[in-house]
Amino acid sequence: MDADLKAFEARIARGELIEADDEMPDAYRRQCLRLVVIHANSELMGALPEREWIPRAPGLQRKLAILSKVQDEIGHAQMIYRVAEDLAAPFGTTREDMLDDLLSGNAKFHNVFSYPAPTWADVGIIAWLVDGAALETQGALLRTSYAPYARILRRICAEEAVHLKHGEDIVLTLAGGTPAQRAMLQDALARWWRPLLHFFGPPGESGNKDAFRWRIRTASNEELRQGFLRKYVPKIQRLGLTIPDPELRFHRESGLWLYGDPDWDEFWRVVNGGGLRTAERLNLRRLSRDEQVWVVAAMGRESAA
Repeated sequence: MDADLKAFEARIARGELIEADDEMPDAYRRQCLRLVVIHANSELMGALPEREWIPRAPGLQRKLAILSKVQDEIGHAQMIYRVAEDLAAPFGTTREDMLDDLLSGNAKFHNVFSYPAPTWADVGIIAWLVDGAALETQGALLRTSYAPYARILRRICAEEAVHLKHGEDIVLTLAGGTPAQRAMLQDALARWWRPLLHFFGPPGESGNKDAFRWRIRTASNEELRQGFLRKYVPKIQRLGLTIPDPELRFHRESGLWLYGDPDWDEFWRVVNGGGLRTAERLNLRRLSRDEQVWVVAAMGRESAA
């Protein structure tokens, strides 16, 4: 191990944070960049399932709430891409390059944003449980060693907590509603349960060991999934909903939730571009970019003037 790397790892071991203009190994920079870009892509794509419901939300207050949430998600993407730009600059990679990779299907985003949201109950499940899963992941990343990312995560987590309450309110309203509304909620939970288990990734697939040694990541996939299950399984059960996994049970000796086979083959199909709505949503993003080319060009001319 060379002296520079030894000194860098000593900083990490002391609990110090790494700033954008600090010296850092290329391997550390690449690991951070990969994590940050996937997060940025996921925030950008994550706005799309709920965006579909803005004109169809029941009532003005619900429309305003979901519009605000979608706006927040796009804002999160903008902040995270800004962090990614600093990390990517020494490699000659720009934000436009990152977006090109996403829209060409060469970059990944979270599996859950490739699934349809056919009913209003899906909107509630997304905002309550999908955002709950995101908070589990992002809360752990608040302890990451890369300071610019940790700082923006504080704001993102605060806003995601509001989104979670928005989703919880929808879910509670439907759970206390008519038999048809409860059935719609149960159906949505049944559709989303497997993607929610997939959200954290397969056990043992938590990235390079360096990511933990350098404190880029602070929790494994399974630790995050268990944290989610501990928080949300009891809440779901108290609502009288049925979790669609007959093998799900709490193992007292280990303190872990045991669950059935989530079908990791499906997970890999989705993250590699084979999701039910992946192509459609990427096409929508491409259309949006193409329609805004003139705005970007006009802003560039104004800036130059």
